[in-house]
This record gives sequence, C-alpha cells and structure tokens, in this order.
Amino acid sequence: MKLSIFKRSAILFILVLTASPQLTHSQETFQNTITENLEKPESNKQEKKKKHQTGWGVLLPEYIKVQYAGNMGFLSLGGGWDYGKNKHWETDLFLGFIPKYSTDRNKITFTLKQNYIPWRIAAGEKITFEPLLSGLYLNTVFGNEFWLSEPDKYPSNYYSFSTRLRVNIFVGQRITYKLDSQRDYLNAVSIFYEISTSDLYLISAAGNKYLKPKDYLTLSLGIKLQLF
Repeated sequence: MKLSIFKRSAILFILVLTASPQLTHSQETFQNTITENLEKPESNKQEKKKKHQTGWGVLLPEYIKVQYAGNMGFLSLGGGWDYGKNKHWETDLFLGFIPKYSTDRNKITFTLKQNYIPWRIAAGEKITFEPLLSGLYLNTVFGNEFWLSEPDKYPSNYYSFSTRLRVNIFVGQRITYKLDSQRDYLNAVSIFYEISTSDLYLISAAGNKYLKPKDYLTLSLGIKLQLF
C-alpha cells in the first residue's frame, strides 16, 4: 500500500504542474484513564500508529522536513512517507519559497522528491548515522513566465529545455537522534545535508570545461521530524 503513495504523489505533481465526546466522566473514570495511559504508553502509541496506517490515515505524512536551498527554493517545507524493507525509501512533497531578488515578485515552488537510504549505522541506543542519502527530485516554479514547451514567439528549437521543470539528483548524509519512546507523535529528530545538481547544470558543465564544481553543485541543509 505504501508503494502506491509514490504513484499518488506523482499524479498530484503532474496535476499541479499542468494546472499553473463531551467531558462528562466522573473523577473515578478520569483517574482510571490516566492510570491506563501510564501503564500502557506503548500500547497507546501502537494503536495511534495503526490508525495512521489504515483508511485515509495513510495519506497523513509520517514526517515533516524543512530544507534550505537545493535548487527547490530558498526555504522549503514539506512532508512525506518512508516505506519498504527497513524503510529504505522515502517520498517527499515540498512547497518552497524564492524571494524576488532582482525580479518583480516572490515565487513558489513545488517539489516531488524520491530518496533512497541503503544502510544505517547505530552509534549507541539513540543515535543513528546514515552515511549515504541518494535520490532524485522534480521541481517546478509557479508563474506564467515559465513554460514546459517552447512558446510560439521563439523560433523552433531555439530553447532545448523547459524553464518550468527541473530534474535534480543528489547525495548526502544524515544523523538521527531517537526521542523518548513514550512520545505519541514525535519519535526522532534528524539533521542532514545534501549536494545536488540539476539537468541544466549538468549540461552546462559538460559543454563548458572552465566551470568548476562550485558552479554546478549546490549544498543544502535540512531537518527531519519523524512523527510516527
């Protein structure tokens, strides 16, 4: 079921891209409830996780990410799902913000990101190190000045690329700190960095030998809050 999340996310990305009990218990009951919650915190946690994994609950993100830079905006906020054996796969959806800088207005971006984490290394009971993050993502910018196919005002094949859609690849690393197991919704906090580039940057680097890695590689930083 979780694998279908990526398909749903891809469909959503394409659509965006083309669309430009009353509290009446007695004191005794209240005390019993508190006692049960204290005695079975793990049971309550598993029950909430089970609800999240059934019905419409599967659409709720399992984590939240905030990312700085990375060819997807000055700052991006999103959520996603992890799945597969040992949760080696992650699918993210981001909304990003680009300040206007030298243009007339600020811009909003939308990103569909697929991550692969081949292995994890335990560094104690609560700390996990992921020495390799890898993946790719599709990014689009909202605005009439960006296009998928070349406008008629330009000669045929004048531009060989789209200004609205970018394909990016990345590698990086991440470290995770596991929180108190009795928490219901915030299980762990991770910090990560990524080094990425886009299809357009790669084409430019291949045709211009004078370009240095700093000209076509981008460093991004981020934080991940694992909810479930």
